Amino acid sequence: MKIFETMEKEGHEQLILCQHKKTRLRAIISINNTVLGPSLGGCRMWNYDQEDEAIMDAIRLAKGMTYKSAAAGVDFGGAKAVIIGDPQKDNTEELFRALGRFVEGLGGRFATGTDVGTTFNDFVDMGRETQYVGALPEEYGGSGDTSVITAYGTWQGIKACAQERYGKSDLKGLKFAVQGVGKVGSKLVGHLLEEDAEVTISDVNDNALKEVSARYPQVKTVSPEEIYGVECNIFSPNALGGVVNDKTLDLFNCEIIAGGANNVLEDEEKHGDALEEKGILYAPDFVINSGGLIQVADEMAEEKFDRDRAFKKATGIYDMLLLIFQLAREQKLPTYKAALRFAEERIEKVESIRRVSIG
Repeated sequence: MKIFETMEKEGHEQLILCQHKKTRLRAIISINNTVLGPSLGGCRMWNYDQEDEAIMDAIRLAKGMTYKSAAAGVDFGGAKAVIIGDPQKDNTEELFRALGRFVEGLGGRFATGTDVGTTFNDFVDMGRETQYVGALPEEYGGSGDTSVITAYGTWQGIKACAQERYGKSDLKGLKFAVQGVGKVGSKLVGHLLEEDAEVTISDVNDNALKEVSARYPQVKTVSPEEIYGVECNIFSPNALGGVVNDKTLDLFNCEIIAGGANNVLEDEEKHGDALEEKGILYAPDFVINSGGLIQVADEMAEEKFDRDRAFKKATGIYDMLLLIFQLAREQKLPTYKAALRFAEERIEKVESIRRVSIG
């Protein structure tokens, strides 16, 4: 992998490799852009097959966080941390404390919190070594579980998609295929059922699938392979990224793709254009799933965290998506390009403002 060439291509500022022999820590901190402010991004733990795969995942996820922050209107940059390891057996207290030392050493340039494969307890441990952690449990002075507001914001975004495609935001009677019913997906299913939607679910984790099925006996379940072809109005990806790819593109039997996962498009340009050609409305992931970022940004601001304020801002994801859909129509752009343009314009405007000296 040509690291500097890749960083230049993705507009990256910094890539930090963290290794601690005693705790078996192998981690990558990827900082994409700090024009808007210090960088925020979750910490993912995954059993990557190759180091290049972990580095590329960190780079792509960090870039997504830059656009997510810009679109959400918060003054933070984009970053991500990934740990190479098995989240079922390698997530020790000592490992997360070691990573916390590396994060603290960046002096506030990067702050992190829970993501795929990590838990809130992991960041309680990390918080013993660094002040730059967010969304800790409320009993530890944090703002609590970000999956609640992420699911809420995703639900609001889905309603905007329905408004755009069907002329009404009501989801009653619409059919959903929900891929992934973990921390975010399970809560999203609850919102959809509140509106009397018809929901089919799938997950590679049998325990998660059984838990949601037991809680909501009206949902249907299918295998992870079958979920792509389920006949539905809305396919909602809420697990790992890259689910729109060469293999799945012709399997989709839906009119809208909108969910809480990051990096839904394996190749942003290729597969974003392909969805546009197929007439499938795509809700850009970094816009629709920005609820968690909104919560952490509110928590890390100078004012005391205000849950009502954070949820009010997450409700604005509805209007933000409608604005992006309008921009896409007016400029004849695929929705992913319209969202990128919207975010890039905000970064450029703030960058120009900060060229003004304040003495």
